[in-house]
Amino acid sequence: MEMYIPENAAIIIERLMAHGFEAYAVGGCVRDSILGREPEDWDITTSARPEQVKQIFSRTVDTGIEHGTVTVLVNKEPFEVTTYRVDGAYEDHRHPKEVAFTASLEEDLKRRDFTINAMAYNPKTGIVDIFHGMEDLEHQVIRCVGEPGERFDEDALRILRAIRFSAQLGFSIDPKTEEAMAGRAGDLKNISAERIRVELVKLLVSAHPERIHKAWELGITKVILPEYDGIVGVEQRTPNHIYDVETHTLIALENIPPEPVLRLTMLIHDFGKPVVKKTDGGRDIFYRHPEASAEMAKRIMKRLKFDNYTSERVCRLVKWHGLKYFPEEASVRRALNRVGRDIFDEFIRVQRADISAKNPKVVPDKLELLKKKEAVYREIIRRGDCFEVKTLAVNGRDLIGAGIPQGPVLGAVLERLVERVIDDQALNTREKLLELAVEVRDDPTIFDEKAYFFS
Repeated sequence: MEMYIPENAAIIIERLMAHGFEAYAVGGCVRDSILGREPEDWDITTSARPEQVKQIFSRTVDTGIEHGTVTVLVNKEPFEVTTYRVDGAYEDHRHPKEVAFTASLEEDLKRRDFTINAMAYNPKTGIVDIFHGMEDLEHQVIRCVGEPGERFDEDALRILRAIRFSAQLGFSIDPKTEEAMAGRAGDLKNISAERIRVELVKLLVSAHPERIHKAWELGITKVILPEYDGIVGVEQRTPNHIYDVETHTLIALENIPPEPVLRLTMLIHDFGKPVVKKTDGGRDIFYRHPEASAEMAKRIMKRLKFDNYTSERVCRLVKWHGLKYFPEEASVRRALNRVGRDIFDEFIRVQRADISAKNPKVVPDKLELLKKKEAVYREIIRRGDCFEVKTLAVNGRDLIGAGIPQGPVLGAVLERLVERVIDDQALNTREKLLELAVEVRDDPTIFDEKAYFFS
């Protein structure tokens, strides 16, 4: 079987072979090429030792030389070139105590995680498939190379990677592999938060984010995301719902674009429901569950060491996902003020996905109402309406000049002016706002909290 290899990767393989060494494209790039998918990168394995690789190529970087990996640059494009190796004993479910180089491709492929990732290819030899990866690709199965327990003992993250590959490729997991995963799920506690985060996000943005349910079945979420376990089987006896919280969450995940912020939001958006759930007269009530979910989101994002940008947006979207507003200009402007213009498009998508996972009887009407709200929002943005402090016709300096003291009062006056302008855009002139500012300053309710309403 012939397989396309990018020109620069082919140059590396050909040059290594010209110097008398074996060299192959290996792992995920071979798997994806066979499946007709675009590989993210091209890894190369070779019988040449790192120092020999460095002698053959003029531009190299010692990115992981202690494990036999040298980055080779060809026409400014980097490729990881790794010497065939055999890993020593694993002492932390992650790193081998030592590695030993070998001249055998088979020995190198033996240490890899799954059969579909243990194939190699070069144009002269063709595909090297010692562990029947092609057969497993044909049958759409994720199966460990050799004894599953040994592979997971070597690196516990492979337990989560199996779920991730299953979700990305739509494959099932071999029963023996699943059994070993369930038996060793607890070992994931030894894996760094960063590595867990990477695999979780890849799972969520895959074609099958609902496969996170399999992670729950095998006891994986109990270790890496215990909040998920809390929503499993939690009934929602309300007119808007016929599914339990987990099922609702899985349907919502499938109905939103595969972007990390959006998928993370839908995963977490109802985590607070079991915490606040009350039942009155046979009807379940989840009052202020978005706020409870947002607090949980904050803890999750910190625990898994997400970047500030992702954390802030996810927490804000989770907090506001249930905001009630109407397809009227003042109401939509107020929603924009609460949620934030910067994430309002994502907010609409979140609400659409949330609605899609409700009782099918209520979905059409709710989607039509959301469509009307979105149309009003688009017109507000097109027109350039004021709905936040920075677009008021006055600023802090103007108010100070009108006798408003600096500090908390100034901030409160600005917020109240925005509230007035949201209701009546004609008030957004310097003259009218300066008059209103004095009136607002003397209002005894100036520091009353805003009322937020959630579904």
